[in-house]
Amino acid sequence: MGRKRTPEEYEKTVSYRLRQWLDGSRDPFLGRVEMKPQELFVEPQELRDRREEDLERIHARAYDMHSNTRLQKFHHFYQAFSVLFCLILVLTLLTAVSWLPTVGASERPVNNEVAARYIEKGLQETGSVNIVTGMILDYRAFDTLGESHVLFAATCTVLILLREDKKRGRAREDASDRLYEPKNDLILQTAARMLVPPIIIFGIYVILCGHLGPGGGFSGGAVIGAGLILYLCAFGFAKTERFFTAKTYRVMSFGALACYSLSKCYSFYTGANEIESVIPLGTPGAILSSGLIFVLNICVGVVVAGTMYTFYCMFRKGGY
Repeated sequence: MGRKRTPEEYEKTVSYRLRQWLDGSRDPFLGRVEMKPQELFVEPQELRDRREEDLERIHARAYDMHSNTRLQKFHHFYQAFSVLFCLILVLTLLTAVSWLPTVGASERPVNNEVAARYIEKGLQETGSVNIVTGMILDYRAFDTLGESHVLFAATCTVLILLREDKKRGRAREDASDRLYEPKNDLILQTAARMLVPPIIIFGIYVILCGHLGPGGGFSGGAVIGAGLILYLCAFGFAKTERFFTAKTYRVMSFGALACYSLSKCYSFYTGANEIESVIPLGTPGAILSSGLIFVLNICVGVVVAGTMYTFYCMFRKGGY
């Protein structure tokens, strides 16, 4: 067993210097390598003027229509090709129009059996008193599902393009909240307290009764979205985000789209395999009728209302 070394002796050992290097407390090359901070580069005025002259000379030579033969040929070709393309397009459209059936002909698409099927058997097959709602959410429900997903994808795109950095956004949140509106507008807030509840209730009524009369998920969702925007303009983000946040929108949109997809997948599967659906159509004219149309209207209304409100939030301050 060796003797215990003093601190002065230990500081001269290799193990001590290695430990300092690993801890970052001492650089073994410090003082042995010539090092100096890099100076800020300032371009001389003469070099800057020469560079700008070269750029102007290159630009003038590249876009010189009088002496640049290649550019002249391309310009003439571009003009000729544009005229030729327009002529071909006009001739194609005129040819397509000439093949259309004459006005009032029986073979016109407006007089085919599809529209007649919607009108004659729409109530019997869908249970919806509103023929338009039965067509959109039953006969063409797959197209409506795509439209709802388009709205959701558009919202995601706007979120990606307009979102702000969280650190910078937090510092400017109070300023951007009421940048163009008064902090407390008594007239606007009073009107919002009186109008927002009836607007939202009317939007819910339009959604729930879309299969009985004019309305549905798209129009009712737009009404509810307008009510949320009015409340936001009157009271700001602080109060609105107590009950409607970005997380709330994501959960509601995902739940509505998932419910719509699962519901219609069931209908598509039973219809494609000639299996009788166990979901009753109910009594036409009753609130709980028309099979899955009642549920699908609610799903579409949730997606539309959330999309309208989220678009407004993003274009107003970003970072939502």
